[in-house]
Amino acid sequence: MALPVVAIVGRPNVGKSTLFNQIAGDRISIVEDTPGVTRDRIYTRADWLTHEFRLIDTGGIDMRDEPFMTQITQQAEIAIDEADVIIFVVSAKEGVTEADEHIAKILYRSKKPVILAVNKVDNQALRADIYEFYALGFGEPHPISGTHRTGVGDLLDQVVADFPAESDPEDQDAIRFSIIGRPNVGKSSIVNALLGEERVIVSDVSGTTRDAIDTKFVSPEGDEFVMVDTAGIRKRGKVYESTEKYSVMRAMRAIDDSNVVLMVLTAEEGIREQDKHVAGYAHEAGRGVIIVVNKWDTIEKDTHTMNEFEAHIREEFQYLSYAPIVFVSAKTKQRLNKLPDLIKRVDENHKRRIPSAVLNEVIMDALAMNPTPTKNGKRLRVYYATQVAIQPPTFVVFVNDPELMHFSYERFLENQIRKAFDFEGTPIHVIKRARK
Repeated sequence: MALPVVAIVGRPNVGKSTLFNQIAGDRISIVEDTPGVTRDRIYTRADWLTHEFRLIDTGGIDMRDEPFMTQITQQAEIAIDEADVIIFVVSAKEGVTEADEHIAKILYRSKKPVILAVNKVDNQALRADIYEFYALGFGEPHPISGTHRTGVGDLLDQVVADFPAESDPEDQDAIRFSIIGRPNVGKSSIVNALLGEERVIVSDVSGTTRDAIDTKFVSPEGDEFVMVDTAGIRKRGKVYESTEKYSVMRAMRAIDDSNVVLMVLTAEEGIREQDKHVAGYAHEAGRGVIIVVNKWDTIEKDTHTMNEFEAHIREEFQYLSYAPIVFVSAKTKQRLNKLPDLIKRVDENHKRRIPSAVLNEVIMDALAMNPTPTKNGKRLRVYYATQVAIQPPTFVVFVNDPELMHFSYERFLENQIRKAFDFEGTPIHVIKRARK
């Protein structure tokens, strides 16, 4: 299931980034006493109790006509549009301002759950003054101090209570895959070519697709799929997609809701930084990944072109060494018939379980081939391994001291597991743990 999304919004310099860092557990956002420092939406995964969610920090919403303020307002409105729950941050030290009232009007229109956080409540006198914030119309204000973390736990209790109810996705037996990539790489064209019909509007204008569209289809072999065409951002009011990065959050939500991800590049334009950013998220989320190079019909080729392009992809996406690469043309339908079988195979690998006895034979053979290293005169001892999870396949290796297992030896064991079993298209996780 896609993770709930929580957006932190408010005018500049009320402590949004400080609160973001407290919830995220890390200093991700830049914190500075200057209004407008956070110009872009910043997002991360966070959790509270048993609930995991995606957290967005935003630039402050301001009515002043200053450099960046229009863009900051647009990005904050995009975050509001994407959110399931909104934390509206105000400052106890300054009371209700005209800007707070302006933001409140924007939030009324969103019709999303809004939780009012009164920040900078650093003493009892300020706590007594929070009741004026009832005038903003969002119910009981939550007094917090982002700097000292007081009240943040109670705030998060209310946040998770307002999450949408989880529901089991339809077609549980169907393989869910998302199609991600920069605007105008041909994602919708691939959807239409796979379906054999004009199910999704196709246009040469970047960002034509506004919403994520789930499309069901059955392959000629009878396999059921649910296809998620990741979209650009909905154009609501004065929200404009002036840069490509606005589509990243929507892609993340689709990735979270997928078993397999098709990362679409274009043969004409090659690889860009945003491609690495979104593909990296799919890898970190533990999804199966297939790299699809579209518009292969549009470039001049010789006998070396495909191998050279593949080598370039492997160099730029070293962390996706397990991902198969397929060169297609949505326009001519070249090799598109290979995608359903490839998606099915990657999904099967993503769910693959290895019996412990068979796994340990491979581990013992690996130890014989490459004996464990020593550190400060102490040798690493590997006792046994077992698979503890799927999607992605996750293995725990029990050792005498996890500190003795260098990253390179961990990677060696992962490579030996890959050589022994078919895990094409899926990341695998190897966790080292001390034997008790």
